[in-house]
Amino acid sequence: MNGAVLIDKPQALTSHDVVNRWRRLANTKRVGHLGTLDPMATGLLVLVTGTATRLAQFFGAREKTYLAEITLGLVSDSYDADGEVRATGITPPSDPAEIITALKCFLGRFSQIPPAISAKKIKGIPAYKLARKHVPVELQPVEVEVTKLEARMLAPDRVEMEVTCSAGTYVRGLAHDLGERLGCGAVLTKLRRTRSGEFTVDQARTLEQLAELTEAGRLHEAVIGSGELLAEIPAEHFNLAVEAQIRQGRDFRTSPFVVRPGAPLVRALSHSGELIAIGQLKIPNLYHPSTVL
Repeated sequence: MNGAVLIDKPQALTSHDVVNRWRRLANTKRVGHLGTLDPMATGLLVLVTGTATRLAQFFGAREKTYLAEITLGLVSDSYDADGEVRATGITPPSDPAEIITALKCFLGRFSQIPPAISAKKIKGIPAYKLARKHVPVELQPVEVEVTKLEARMLAPDRVEMEVTCSAGTYVRGLAHDLGERLGCGAVLTKLRRTRSGEFTVDQARTLEQLAELTEAGRLHEAVIGSGELLAEIPAEHFNLAVEAQIRQGRDFRTSPFVVRPGAPLVRALSHSGELIAIGQLKIPNLYHPSTVL
């Protein structure tokens, strides 16, 4: 039960709600996530459970893909349909080419100001708590990158698109900025995450399916073992004697025929394929177990 769990989050639940559901199903307190979803959003939520919670730091920079619906002619304090929404009274552009041209402006790297209604902290206080008390919120811009922004459907007042972006990008922020560029306002009305790094929503299970596995005593089938994670980091298997040394935090050597000399990180695996530790390079083929599971 040490590894990653892929869950298809339903609408209206917070990511924390889903984490708590998994805690109860798996009877564990050791659970983390690799990027939250707003309550309105659905789709892929990746949890790490058991000793694999220590691996979360290695997943931070992975791209994510979303399917988004944006409604034009509206504005919202949260930039999505969960906030205080009002009509602007301004008719959206009638020419689809104008919308497509505006979307292209958000491709590449740029600075994005996070929404005031967000979990970003200001002196330790989440911005949304201040904003909802009508306390002025000033958040610093964050550099983000959008590598794909493709319109799937264009209607007079609605845009459906696929977005692939860096971690930390607010899709509802993109919706708001698109509305400002078009001059009519825009609000994110639907959002579904379909990919996070190497994981896709097709691999995910619903909470109902996880409950069924629990009742059948097969919940372990929903866990991608820690030895299968971070496949981009080279790996080497070790015998029981070396495994014990690694678990004690002692440096270990790798074979130059198995691990490319100079590789900055290595996954140390047990003989059975369980992840023991992530090793950090000290000198060629000598690693220190910086993260021990």
